[in-house]
Parts: sequence; structure tokens; C-alpha cells
Amino acid sequence: MAKSSAAERALRFVGLGIARLIYRVTTVGVEGLPPGGFLLLPNHITWVDAIVLLLASPRPIRFIIDAGVYRNRFLHPVLRAVGCIPITSRKAKDAMREAAAKIRAGEIVCLFPEGELSRIGSLLRLRRGYEIIARQAEAPVVPVWLDRLWGSIFSFKGGRFFSKWPSAVPYRVMVAFGEPLPAEAADIATVRERLLKLGEFCYNERPVLRDHLARACLRGLKGNRFRSVLTDGIDHTSLSHGKLLGCAIALSRYLTRTCPERRIGIVLPPSKGAVIANLAVAFAGKIPVNLNFTSARDSIESAKEQAGLSTIISARLLAKRLDDFPWTPQVIHLDETLPRMKRTIVGWWLLGLALPSALLARLLHLPHTGGHSEAILLFTSGSSGKPKGVVLSHRNILANVSQFAVMLDAKKDDLILASLPFFHSFGCTVTLWYPLIEGVRSVSYPNPLEAGKIANIVERYAVTVMLATPTFLRAYLRKSEPHQLRSLRLLITGAEKLPDELAQSFEARFGTRVLQGYGLTETSPVVSVNLPEPKAAAAGAPVQPSNRLGSVGKLLPGMAAEIRDPETDQKGSLHDTGMLWLRGPNIFEGYLDAPELTAQVLCDGWFKTGDIGRFDEDGFLYIEGRLSRFSKIGGEMVPHETIEQKILSVLQTADHSDRVIAIVGAADEAKGEALVLLSSIDIDLSQIRTALSEIGVPNLWIPKAVRRVEAIPVLASGKLDLAGCKKIAQES
Repeated sequence: MAKSSAAERALRFVGLGIARLIYRVTTVGVEGLPPGGFLLLPNHITWVDAIVLLLASPRPIRFIIDAGVYRNRFLHPVLRAVGCIPITSRKAKDAMREAAAKIRAGEIVCLFPEGELSRIGSLLRLRRGYEIIARQAEAPVVPVWLDRLWGSIFSFKGGRFFSKWPSAVPYRVMVAFGEPLPAEAADIATVRERLLKLGEFCYNERPVLRDHLARACLRGLKGNRFRSVLTDGIDHTSLSHGKLLGCAIALSRYLTRTCPERRIGIVLPPSKGAVIANLAVAFAGKIPVNLNFTSARDSIESAKEQAGLSTIISARLLAKRLDDFPWTPQVIHLDETLPRMKRTIVGWWLLGLALPSALLARLLHLPHTGGHSEAILLFTSGSSGKPKGVVLSHRNILANVSQFAVMLDAKKDDLILASLPFFHSFGCTVTLWYPLIEGVRSVSYPNPLEAGKIANIVERYAVTVMLATPTFLRAYLRKSEPHQLRSLRLLITGAEKLPDELAQSFEARFGTRVLQGYGLTETSPVVSVNLPEPKAAAAGAPVQPSNRLGSVGKLLPGMAAEIRDPETDQKGSLHDTGMLWLRGPNIFEGYLDAPELTAQVLCDGWFKTGDIGRFDEDGFLYIEGRLSRFSKIGGEMVPHETIEQKILSVLQTADHSDRVIAIVGAADEAKGEALVLLSSIDIDLSQIRTALSEIGVPNLWIPKAVRRVEAIPVLASGKLDLAGCKKIAQES
């Protein structure tokens, strides 16, 4: 093993001594580092990543750095003294040979495989040069993850380096060294997978995940108590942080006295009342259960019975419109209850203004930690049968809020439209808990289908962030004008696949790019999201990609993924197509009172999503379809959504206002399954078969029958009603 020079040792002693005053580094996995030379591959977040690695490593590290930085007149003497290896695109092989020689001599050599600092906070494409070095050196590769550095003054969070105040001094960082990989096994897909797993491990150790949901909301509201936090899009009244806090605490004390049960149902559309109700239930130490009041009565009955509800919070005006709703014995109508609490609300409002958050939390008897205990209960949409109760813990919600906050990087003047129902997981986390915890303003509207009125609200209040489903976007195409949505900087869709034609039509009309995200109720819900491209550092300079058409974006920080065979569970490469398995702090705790169902989808901390997907080399996730939307015909997996896109292209329909077709699998004696095309428009099967054959669609993929329907069955969330479609197809 090579010895370092006296100058190098002196520089390291002085430099690292100063660095230790600024950073507190927690290190994991040091004991597994190889005793000889190896190649170290970290993620690259800040300008000081090398210093952090030196603080974490028990041995000196020799860094491969860009020759332009190496020749900087201020840095060159130091970089040369510590033995850095300069590299250029023209003479890359020389640097690689030198690095391999140092590794063979027993040294640790570090190369940042992304080749540049991340300006979007997520892992970039890995360059293949490290593979050559590892193979020349015949040495192992060790992935390493640097966590919590995004947001430091040396990162690009907020769109700038250096010009921001440090959030803490000393700054706490975690460094996790992975298991060594043989050089021949360290391909880019495997290294990316290992890095993501290390990132997931580190994220699970973050202190924020041990918090309690109610305490986090309390701190968020106390952060700027006079600022307007929530505007009601119906009556255009606003609540400040302080007033919202006063209302929620007053109602929570009432619930504590009158509702001994553990869970409380909430039947309200997105509104001030719904936010107050959810916050009050959390402050009362109970679990809010937002019920889907647009579902069929038997689905609501099932959810109510599974949750064991005996009290529901609603409003008298809404209750009058829900004629057939299965109400609980006790119903608290906010529009009658809150006015009677006016004095109590004012008292808590004043106390909220006067007391620090820690003392107020103590007065409310809020637990210090929430952890894995149940925080909220949501029910799946029931698109494929009976709704399942999804238990989400404090850890799950706080993790997903913090993950989404990193990706969104909200500005001070951002305003979120809260129109997705709170019984919808996307609406619950992103438009209810996220604004409360992060202090982001929101404006609510109770019905996401009233596109014309929502467009007026977007224009009136200059909404900047809007969440929707493809079904709701179709309504905007029909009922809103281009100028009404010009304030939007971010429009994200989820819940169902975004058709390319719909995205292109929307952008052509409104000049706003639709960014697709992906999530499930079981993942709290956000898993990945596309984001607007960052501005180029200079004219003509390359931009790090943050969105890609057809993909659902990059994984949120703290999430790891595997691709597995849907039948054998055998693990493949991230670049293969197969069942998507996910792991992260936002993965749910299990289905309510259903251990067998839980065991089917949770395996050693991994969640089997039921979706077929793959990753590209930049880390963008592509969802090919839900496993339930595949048919196995003649031993081949046939994707329903892909066939639907092919049929729509053949039909050349320009109307994206409604879903007009759906492919469904039905039992077939000869092939096991046969494809049935449900259509709300007239279709000639023979013409469709001919047209699909001409564009190269395999015969197995061509529908065997067409069933004309009045409308394609969809749920209130906009998702396809798979159970309803299957019933129609089977009857045909």
C-alpha cells in the first residue's frame, strides 16, 4: 500500500480538522470495506462531497477530478499535493490507467460516476468509464451514498450554489458504504440499484421520520401564523395559519370529550371544513378516515364496517344531497358545530399566537413520536373489487411529504390547487398534509370535474401548482380558455396512465406541459414524478433531464426499486421489463385486518406493486401497465393499455374529452383468455383487425370481440372501473 507524502498528510490533518468543525458525519458500512485497493463510486450532490468522504473514510482517498478544476490556480497546489488524478475527455485513457495502477498498489480511488454535480437533487445517468478502471485494476467496486447534503449551501437546491444560509452548524450528514461488487458484476444498472438501496437505508434514518403528524402540522402552522394558508374557492374566504390552528384545536377538544372511538370518519369535499376536520382529528390523537362518498353504497358500508366507525364529521348541506349514504349513529355537522364554538376558537387562536409550538404541543398532549403507529386510514378505489383499508403510519406520511417537498422545491409565492378529494391518496398527502407541514398556500374547490369554475379560480388566484388525473384534464380541454391557466408552473397528473395524445393536445392548447407522476395508495402515495427542466447554466449548455415523455419520472429520494419476474419473482436488471418492487419509508404498514392480503404484497420490506415497469439509463421509470391489465394468451403477456393506444391511433380520434374504449380480458376455453374491446363509439371489428395487422400488431393482441356500451365504466377518481368492465366483457 502506497504511503502518502508529508505535505499530503499535513494538508489532510489541517483541512479535515476544519471540516470536522462544520460537519458531523455518521458513517455506516466501514467494516465491510476491502482491505486492499478498490474503486469508490459515490453520488454527487455538492462541491464538498470529497471532503465529506474523507471525513467518513478510515483511509486516504485519491480522487479523479476534471482537469479544468485541477488546473484552477487557487486549487491546483492543494489538489496536486493530495494526489488527485486529473481527467479530460481527450486523454481519459491515461487517467484511467493511472487510477487502475493506484488501485493495484492498494489505494482507494474515487470517481464520481455521474460526471457532474446533480442540479435536480436526484441520481443522474452513470457514465461507463468506471467499468474500464475496475476491470483494468481487477479490483472490487464499492458504491457509497452521501445523504442529507441536498439543501446545504454547497448544493444547487433553490436553483443556486452558495448564496443561502446553512440550515444548521454543525451540519449532520450520513455516509453509507455498500457491499463490494466484483468488477465484472458492476454494470451501470447494478450500481444504480445499489446506490438507490443505500439512499433508501439512509433516508430511513432521518430524524423527521420519527415525528408525529400532528406535531409536524403544528410546527408548520406556527411557522408563519399571520400568513393566509387556505382559501376557499366557493366563498373566497381565507384562513390564516393562526385561525386554522384555533379552529382545529377547538374542534379537537370537542372530539376528545364526545368521541371515545379510535377512528373518526370524514365525509367532506376539499374545503376549509375538510382541512379543519382532518387536523382536529389528528390533534385529538385519533385517526381520520376520509370516506369516498361518491362510491356505491355497498363499498361505503364495507369501508365503514372495516374501520369500525361510529362517528362521522360532515356538513348539513352535503348530507342533504347524499340521500342513500349509510351514516353512523353520530354525525357532527361542522356548519352547525363550529359557529357554537366561536369563543373557544378565539381563545385557542390567541393561545396559538402566544405560546411556542413545543409548549402548545405539550398542552394538547401530543405524542413526541408517531413512528410506525397508524396515522390515517385510506381505502383503495375498489377498481378491481372490494375496497381495501390501507394503514398509513406517521412515518409513511411524513416521509412522503418530505420526499415530495425535495422534488417540488416550492417557492414562497407558490399556490396549490386542492381539488382532488381527500379520500384520494394523492389529494390527501399532497394537497392536505403537505401544505400544512411545509407552510405552502392552497386554494380549495370541492369538485375536480367542474373544469370551467376551476379554471376561473386558477386565473383569479394565480395558482402555480395543480394536480389532476387524465380524466379531469379532458374536461379542461373542453371548458377552459388558454389564458386561464397561464400562471401554472407545475401541472402533475397521476392515478392512471397519461395518454401521449392527451398530453400533446393539452400542451398545444394551454402552452403548459403536463408532467406525469406515479403512485399508489400503498406508497402514501407518490413514488416518482417528472419535473420541469432546469434552466441551462449558459446559452447552449446541456441541461440535466428532469422529465421524459412517456415516463412517470424519477423515483423520489429515499426509494429503492427492483424489477422481478411477475411469475417467478426472480430478480432482473433495472433495465429489464418486469414487476416493479419498491422499498422506502413511505411504503404502507399493511392492509387493515387482512394479514393474508398483506403477505401477498409485502415481502421483507419490499412492496410488490402489481405494475409492470422498467427504468432507462437516466433513471426514468416507465410503467407498461398494471398486471391486472395484462392477459396471458398462449403463454404470452398481452398489455391492455398498449393495445388501447394502438386502437386509438388507428381510429385517429381527435376527441380526448372522454374515455371511449377499454380492453378487457375474458375467460376463453381455447386460449385461457380472450380480449374484448368495450367501446362507447361504433367500431367495425373486421376493419380494426385489418388496420391493426397493417401496423404490425401481433394477432394475439387483436381483440376477439367488440362490445358496444353507453359509456366506459370509470370510478369517481377517474380510474377505469376494472370490476365493472370485466363484468360486461364476461357477459359478452
